[in-house]
Amino acid sequence: MRIQRILAIVKKEAKKTVRDPAVLFMVFLFPVAFMLAFGAFFGGGGGEQPVYEVGVVNMDKGDAAQTLLTMLSKTGLLSPRVYDDNNTAQADLSQGKVKAVIIIPSDFSLSLASYRAAPGEPGRWSNTTIALYLDKGSLIAIQAVPPMLQQALAAVAGLESQAPLSPLRVEVASLVEVKTLSVFEFMAPGMFTFASIYILMMVAQAFIQDRENGMMKRIRTTSITSFEFMMGQVFSYMLIALVQAALVFATVYLLGFRPNVDLGTHLFAFTILLVFSLSNVGFGLIAATLAKSPGAATGFSFLFLLPQLFLGTFVGMSLSQTAQIACRFVPSYYVTDSLVSLFLRGASILSPAILLDLAVASMFSVAVLIAGIFLYAKYFRI
Repeated sequence: MRIQRILAIVKKEAKKTVRDPAVLFMVFLFPVAFMLAFGAFFGGGGGEQPVYEVGVVNMDKGDAAQTLLTMLSKTGLLSPRVYDDNNTAQADLSQGKVKAVIIIPSDFSLSLASYRAAPGEPGRWSNTTIALYLDKGSLIAIQAVPPMLQQALAAVAGLESQAPLSPLRVEVASLVEVKTLSVFEFMAPGMFTFASIYILMMVAQAFIQDRENGMMKRIRTTSITSFEFMMGQVFSYMLIALVQAALVFATVYLLGFRPNVDLGTHLFAFTILLVFSLSNVGFGLIAATLAKSPGAATGFSFLFLLPQLFLGTFVGMSLSQTAQIACRFVPSYYVTDSLVSLFLRGASILSPAILLDLAVASMFSVAVLIAGIFLYAKYFRI
């Protein structure tokens, strides 16, 4: 064994690695970018904790209700929004605008007064029930809001948080009406978006390979126009997205995700996924414009893929407050938000939040597609 031969092989591989941008990205830059994104999106580096807005319907005219609102705000994680009536609050809850709705009964202050007058005599208390409706599409709401509400109530009444007796009872209405969802069911709507995002990598690699094997040159010798060629590509990938969505839905259905929605809601869900596929084609064309090889196309695809995965799919449940603002700048967020509202919250396809998600996702997708076609046509004649 000669050490010189071993060193020669090491030198050859090192040169090959340094000279290949795709390898450099995947080996060195991707892990760093992944960890930076992961830490920033999920609150690393001292990021602020997210604050969850909860609706409050105050039917009590006493001071105790106002004290409860103050205590909810002091948790640091809840931001009360007062509603005049329950119907409006429930409508916003179904669209994901608030994470919970708290109904303060009319005898809330009276109940607390009876407790303070005779704290050691439960028979003299005037018991009351605080109704709590939780966002069925938010795992955090179901797990975090009830204990924080109990903590705020204990602070208002001057009780220990684990006191065995209290005149106040919290009835979690959403869990009485429906079964508790598993973590998988919470994540299922985001899986549709998650799977569809990878089309952009497919587009980038396909266009690079067609350039390398001469397919683009042969196409230019035919009578097909640039517009016809690009429309053919777009419709082809939309068909792929449709088949992909059907396969994902069949898979999650077999695994137990069976939303209680009608056929129109399912069709709407497939429609918004088709719209979303346009943005992935556009991002794929941008990656193909930047890349010079299929390997480099994969690397550049991750630049567009990672933000959408972190900010716009099922992993968005635990994002930091800063990342929640950044969510609004990726199309996948609006697709996942609409699917969660439709499948888990039971929102109507005509509700304002759903229509807004569709409108923003459509505008975003068309804009990215146009940008991708323009850039690819400018630097690589179609």
